[in-house]
Amino acid sequence: MDSRRLPPKSSRTRSSNDGGPLHHHQKRLAPSVDNRSPSPTPKASDALPLPLYLTNAIFFTLFFSVAYYLLHRWRDKIRDSTPLHVVTFPEIAAIVSLMASFIYLLGFFGIDFVQSFITRPSHDAWDLEDTDNPNCLINEDHRLVTCPPPANVPPISKVPNPEPIITPLASVEDEEIVKSVTEGTLPSYSLESKLGDCKRAAVIRREALQRTTGRSLEGLPIQGFDYDSILGQCCEMPVGYVQIPVGIAGPLLLNGMEYMVPMATTEGCLVASTNRGCKAMYASGGATSVVLADGMTRAPVVRFETAKRASELKLFLEDPDNFDTLSIVFNRSSRFARLQGIKCSMAGKNLYMRFKCSTGDAMGMNMVSKGVQNVLDFLQNDFHDMEVIGISGNFCSDKKPAAVNWIEGRGKSVVCEAIIRDEIVKKVLKTSVASLVELNMLKNLAGSAVAGALGGFNAHASNIVSAIFIATGQDPAQNIESSHCITMMEAVNNGKDLHISVTMPSIEVGTVGGGTQLASQSACLNLLGVKGASKESPGSNSRLLATIVAGSVLAGELSLMAAIAQGQLVKSHMKYNRSSKDISKAAS
Repeated sequence: MDSRRLPPKSSRTRSSNDGGPLHHHQKRLAPSVDNRSPSPTPKASDALPLPLYLTNAIFFTLFFSVAYYLLHRWRDKIRDSTPLHVVTFPEIAAIVSLMASFIYLLGFFGIDFVQSFITRPSHDAWDLEDTDNPNCLINEDHRLVTCPPPANVPPISKVPNPEPIITPLASVEDEEIVKSVTEGTLPSYSLESKLGDCKRAAVIRREALQRTTGRSLEGLPIQGFDYDSILGQCCEMPVGYVQIPVGIAGPLLLNGMEYMVPMATTEGCLVASTNRGCKAMYASGGATSVVLADGMTRAPVVRFETAKRASELKLFLEDPDNFDTLSIVFNRSSRFARLQGIKCSMAGKNLYMRFKCSTGDAMGMNMVSKGVQNVLDFLQNDFHDMEVIGISGNFCSDKKPAAVNWIEGRGKSVVCEAIIRDEIVKKVLKTSVASLVELNMLKNLAGSAVAGALGGFNAHASNIVSAIFIATGQDPAQNIESSHCITMMEAVNNGKDLHISVTMPSIEVGTVGGGTQLASQSACLNLLGVKGASKESPGSNSRLLATIVAGSVLAGELSLMAAIAQGQLVKSHMKYNRSSKDISKAAS
């Protein structure tokens, strides 16, 4: 492109008599006209044959008239079954007029590339433009195409990449390993197997991460943790561990026994509120809890060529005469796994088989999965055309809110109840029985129904469930179905006392396996008296833990509902859930 700089204003307005440079299209003027005032700067709209407002009105009218005409023509063609691509000469003219008016209107409303073709100025318009910027460029069509910033304005600097953070390591060998990880020649995930030292691998991985990202991990502790205990079980590629404070609520008086409940949480007021609920329950004689069912589930999905063939397998699995055979095959997977039942559901030619079994003191997901795999292998002897799509078909249903868990249960199904005396309601909870009953109906029952809740007919069961799960090494993601809970309240003993209960159909807990074997979590289980597996009665420890969860939820529901009924929720959170620390100083 033939681009050249637009000369400064002074050089463009000098006459030939001054000896200044002239543009190629400028003419020398006689001295008699040198004193005339400069002509006004022409506008782009001066090129139009009509005033701008008349031109706009014409094109507006043309656009809508032609559009109206074409719409009517196309409607008639559709009614007469005439192909739309067959057009007449008036229709071609109308389409061309529509496009022309549309392009004009786009230019009128500021579309630059269209406007430049409609209202492009002439040579003299650019050359007589009154601009003081000598850095504007003009192309061969005498149009402004760019305007670089003045030389004295510094360019905008980009945000620099953060400098690598380098922490001296114990040896030159470790430095070489970090260099290999940062360069990508040594995979970070293979450090444990390469070095044979889990803690050293975590330190090297952490340093490589800091150098790669340029971000410091200061504040994330790495010392004081047994990294060997999580290898191949709890966490891959560790670089440290997160500290979560653990508070104690209690004593929780449940089934005549006292328990101090550990709760790992960062939500202020939660432990204090649960503790108040425990106090009210203790003063009223405690709570009673019953385990209604105990069975973990897994539901594979298989596919057949026809729905008829899928239904044949469904009938076979649900036939009581075949249950003993299937149980023998299933129970081979573990000395604790015991098949309890199989329920099937079809979707076309796809079959979902929900296996339910007891799992001892383990939460049992791996145990039931192995048993299901044994049964699938056995079934393919008679059902050769069965295609296994997945070991889990979401009919289980794990870590997702599902009606099947709410109705059928999963894990431990528990109900817990207590009667809180009227004087305790007034003295400890600072409210009345009538207020609690009314609030429970309008909030936990009617309000949850209005919200379309699934298993969420409670005030905050998941708060307590999550805190206990984290403290005792459970799977936090299973808080979803484990928090399914319906809270019921009613006045008893001639309206004087409060009967409160929580029904939780799918509490998924274990006292062995997973995170339960970590030192901190194991200590919390030991505090509750449910550490490890029960040798006398397999499964009793995990069932007891489930009842403690339900009893703690009952205490939390009681206290929070009292706070809401009394209008103290916001005040208590302002007192216990707000730091008095100077945040600005902490940030600096």
